[in-house]
Amino acid sequence: MELSEAMRTTGAVREYEPRDVDDATLYAILDDARFAPSGGNRQAWRVIVVRDLEQRRRIRDLYLDAWHDYVAHLLIGVVPFSPLMTDEQRSHAVSQRSAAESASDPQGFAENLDRVPVMLVVCADLGALAASDRDLDRYQIVGGASVYPFVWNILLAARQHDLGGVMTTVATRHEDRLRQEIGAPENFAIASIVVLGHAQRQVRLLARRSVEEFTTIGRLDGPIFLPT
Repeated sequence: MELSEAMRTTGAVREYEPRDVDDATLYAILDDARFAPSGGNRQAWRVIVVRDLEQRRRIRDLYLDAWHDYVAHLLIGVVPFSPLMTDEQRSHAVSQRSAAESASDPQGFAENLDRVPVMLVVCADLGALAASDRDLDRYQIVGGASVYPFVWNILLAARQHDLGGVMTTVATRHEDRLRQEIGAPENFAIASIVVLGHAQRQVRLLARRSVEEFTTIGRLDGPIFLPT
């Protein structure tokens, strides 16, 4: 598969066929993904393959609890956990928690997270991240640049093996308990849960904004960038 095709057809897959992914394939995926860039080539990521059924259920329960909070935000029409959320919006979202629980789908992804073919927990060694925005008076984001390219490489490598997957950060809402589940110390952050498997339906056409809609010259309000 050409790189361009892989980039244009690697979407979020949450429904899988009841087929296992063998260890050799998963190893090959991680073996390719490890060549992702990272600050200082420190490769801060660590991956835990979660196999034990009881451990999977505990992680599912943490995920589902956070998912209900996520859905509660959607019910009031705001971006879940947005750094720009007001206290009033946050309080309104909390009030919708029961409604979010009532909307739970027994066949949903969150409700069945423990049954996925492959569950990976990706965490990051905070001591290895060059977070140049750590002292800015805003939400910190830069440190993720040394971790999420690796996560994306996992999904691209999985696509090469005709698998689908998704990275999700919802469960990080319960980071302390997740760290306990995987035996990670406090200086490790939970970056993502990554799920892989044989997709029931492989995405062929993704909906994205055009280059003209997000690229300008010189300034955010500058002229639109166009090919010459």
